[in-house]
Amino acid sequence: MGFCAASAVAALHFRSWCLLYRHIGLFSSLSSPKRDLGDRKLEPPHYPVLSVASVLLSKSKQWMSLSDALCRVGRASCAAFASRIWALLAGRGTGSAAAEMSYGSSSIASGAKTATRTFDFGRTHVVRPKGRHLATVVWLHGLGDNGASWSQLLETLPLPNIKWICPTAPTRPVAIFGGFPSTSWFDVTDLSEDGPDDVEGLDASAAHVANLLSTEPADIKLGVGGFSMGAATALYSATSCAHGTYGNGKPYPVNLSSVVGLSGWLPCARSLKNKLEGSQDAARRASSLPILLCHGKGDEVVLYKHGERSAQVLKSNRFDNVTFKTYNGLGHYTVPGEMDDVCKFLTATLGLDGSHS
Repeated sequence: MGFCAASAVAALHFRSWCLLYRHIGLFSSLSSPKRDLGDRKLEPPHYPVLSVASVLLSKSKQWMSLSDALCRVGRASCAAFASRIWALLAGRGTGSAAAEMSYGSSSIASGAKTATRTFDFGRTHVVRPKGRHLATVVWLHGLGDNGASWSQLLETLPLPNIKWICPTAPTRPVAIFGGFPSTSWFDVTDLSEDGPDDVEGLDASAAHVANLLSTEPADIKLGVGGFSMGAATALYSATSCAHGTYGNGKPYPVNLSSVVGLSGWLPCARSLKNKLEGSQDAARRASSLPILLCHGKGDEVVLYKHGERSAQVLKSNRFDNVTFKTYNGLGHYTVPGEMDDVCKFLTATLGLDGSHS
């Protein structure tokens, strides 16, 4: 393809992507105003990235139609252009920085090996406690995002005794995107408990979370939380902790004191009953593990009914300490009121009520 032709194709691709983003309202979300919350302001967390994943999923028919049209113009150049656009939108190659970063050596990209696949995790961002260190929480981002964006939000929360660890998922082909590569904790074809479960990917991500927590001091309480696919991974970690093993049978090495899932779903819901049957220890761990699930009734990406169903499945399988909170009109994002509920829950379950900063 000549230079002029290539330039014309690139211009067409760029115009088409811009028209798509304007049509689905991405640009309006990029300029979302800050929200007041008492004496602090919370920037809507990583809306540019979340919006991309959310709107592309909720508008999949329009996206696929555009992709088909572009591929008819030039399949190879379209794929290259789209790959670059997605890399930029997903935060790869940008100058995004966390409040504090740790694991600056090669350990940040260490792989979790399984029998058939190796998963290379991205950069891990750490927000140090502003007061006395009493608890550590690993927080997991959603599909297509990275750890940096959530670390910036978590740093603003009034929880001075918590150390936040925000890892970044491996970049891998994702079935729901037609095999397009994205940061993803596991492969997924459907954002609900009804889809097939990538147990190998879930095990690798849950093991990565456990490895990050296993280096914390013995007197520190441990928790895990996340948004969307990150919430699904957090819930899988919770069920693995209760059962005492991962899906592959290897022992789960840490004791969780608190689990939070925002706008997510429960992976491996169909097999949960079989995991916990016949084990009094597993039933005891399940009943004592505090879990907070939050879901917006306006969520068009992970539908509200999937969050509600996940809470019901957990409660019917010995997880007696599950709290399910709903938010009218809330879509696939978080708001200050929801984060206030998260703060109250973590303060109570991690024993921070009487702590002094």
